[in-house]
Amino acid sequence: MNDALEASLRLVRAQSALVKRFDGRLASLHGVSLADLLILLHLGRAEGGRMRRVDLAQALGLTASGVTRGLIPLERIGLVVREPDPRDARVAYAALTDTGRERLTEMLGTAEEVAADVFAAPRWADGGFDLLADLLADLEGGRTRPPGHG
Repeated sequence: MNDALEASLRLVRAQSALVKRFDGRLASLHGVSLADLLILLHLGRAEGGRMRRVDLAQALGLTASGVTRGLIPLERIGLVVREPDPRDARVAYAALTDTGRERLTEMLGTAEEVAADVFAAPRWADGGFDLLADLLADLEGGRTRPPGHG
């Protein structure tokens, strides 16, 4: 097996392990998954706390039907509502509810604890975290990290 393939497979296994850690903690404390948190996070960062479903799908790297499937349980528990566009019946928005915004804040606290635990090992000190973040940004297609990170 070549080095590039080995590194790719290790990255996939690491991603899977990381998702399991986030999912376990978020599910036990908040009844949501990491995928749910990512939906809520995008909505929370959007202007007015809402996004067109098609834009949300693009931001998450999902299909429109994938976003719809992800939103259904969040709508059911009152964290998100569907808002039709009054000018175009074909357009639908997903919007955070007040409860969704409050719960998102709580969920982010939990996610920050998980992330701090993951990166607590001494190997992440002295630039290890910054190097990893830069390498991952390169893998994402050259996106740079947000200002204030690194």
